[in-house]
Amino acid sequence: MKVTVVGAGNVGASCADSISYRGIASEVVLLDIREGFAEGKAMDIMQCATNTGFNTRVSGVTNDYSKTANSDVVVITSGIPRKPGMTREELIGINAGIVKSVADNVLAHSPNAIIVVVSNPMDTMTYLTLKATGLPKNRIIGMGGALDSSRFRYYLSQALDKPSNDVSAMVIGGHGDTTMIPLTRLASYNGIPVSEFLSEEELAKVAAATMVGGATLTGLLGTSAWYAPGASVAYLVDSILNDQKKMIACSVFVEGEYGQNDICIGVPCIIGKNGVEQIVDIALNDAEKAAFAKSADAVRNMNADLKSVLA
Repeated sequence: MKVTVVGAGNVGASCADSISYRGIASEVVLLDIREGFAEGKAMDIMQCATNTGFNTRVSGVTNDYSKTANSDVVVITSGIPRKPGMTREELIGINAGIVKSVADNVLAHSPNAIIVVVSNPMDTMTYLTLKATGLPKNRIIGMGGALDSSRFRYYLSQALDKPSNDVSAMVIGGHGDTTMIPLTRLASYNGIPVSEFLSEEELAKVAAATMVGGATLTGLLGTSAWYAPGASVAYLVDSILNDQKKMIACSVFVEGEYGQNDICIGVPCIIGKNGVEQIVDIALNDAEKAAFAKSADAVRNMNADLKSVLA
């Protein structure tokens, strides 16, 4: 199995490192526009192989898409990262043109690839990729929900003082500080609702911390995070390449699901060898339905800025 990661910055390199370290693919290609940059990152990753035991072949290339031919999955991380104080909305004008160009180039050499979008604003870039390429909706997946859910589980584990891997929780809605919806009502610790252990006030604090989880890290690091995004991409790619049928919150195109149409937004999905194999319909309560509708409106408004790019 072959995976291409476009963009060899912190997030892209972390994706390639996680995929190779876990042995998810036999080959990973890192591509970047900066001369020698992807080559250097790939070499650095490959020099870990003897100490970590992986056998994945990682190579780097400068803007030569022919080297990405016959990729099974293409991960798009290209674009400028969010700076402190910058909203995801402000990234649209810059990143939309980049993502559209990348999608066109990778599909010229890998027409059957499943595309995973990481670039921000992620829901809008996923929608752009779908509309610009005309691919079936099952082959375009936005990664954001997987990352937001991992952050939600982290904050719950901290509040519970229990291991993250014993916590089950999901975030749906838009991948944004004000649009994501941590489903505290459905979160559990080893099958037991977390509400048995945490008060409503504590759960509200966890949800609030989750929603600004990315911004918190941007403020501390001075740029977007990369370890958790890279691991989230690897988790998603693993479910695709190995047909694991995992339920993962992803930004995908909805056509009536959850009462919404013509947007890409985070919903629970079964992810397998065909990409999005099913959108899972969770019974939301009235408050969650209202929050989801509000989130969808915000995503739809953001998409309106794509008109000139899609024209």
